[in-house]
Amino acid sequence: MQHIKSRAVPVRIENIDTDQIIPARFLKATSREGFGKNLFRDWRYENDDESQPKKDFALNDARWSGTILVAGKNFGCGSSREHAAWAIKDAGFEVVVSSFFADIFRNNALNNFLLPVQVSEPFLQQIFEAVEADPTTELAVDLPAQTITITSTATSEGFDINPYKKTCLINGYDDIDYLINMMPEIAAFEANSAAH
Repeated sequence: MQHIKSRAVPVRIENIDTDQIIPARFLKATSREGFGKNLFRDWRYENDDESQPKKDFALNDARWSGTILVAGKNFGCGSSREHAAWAIKDAGFEVVVSSFFADIFRNNALNNFLLPVQVSEPFLQQIFEAVEADPTTELAVDLPAQTITITSTATSEGFDINPYKKTCLINGYDDIDYLINMMPEIAAFEANSAAH
């Protein structure tokens, strides 16, 4: 994951907690697959019935598509369930944009190759306005440069990311892959230490 350019799905709701992202009744599975169909389940369907989608919810609106989810501030608050990141990733999203993320959600997202992009509140509102005015608006996320751009206006903002997690995302490493990649350096350090 280095550069992502995509349309976006706007969910203009603040304080989205992990139980709203993936309700507790769907947490019985232990593999990461299959959670995407239940992403925002209670907001997507009337009476938990898939044949009755709520037409005013963004994930049910044909105008919205893409691999970038844009949400209101304080995204991923509540319980620490990793399944929330699994559900978003399994639904096809690569990036979540918000003006604030709960720390545990941020870490779970990064550990599952889902990039949380935290922007300022004014820039978040600019994104919402651009995407809602024209659903074909694309956002460009440049992970190496740590920027996000509204392509229609060329307006950009930088974002922060843990340097270690940035390296992992750019190279597709999980924590074990990262250590395996470091083996030559680890071996050289051990050899140098043994020599002294």
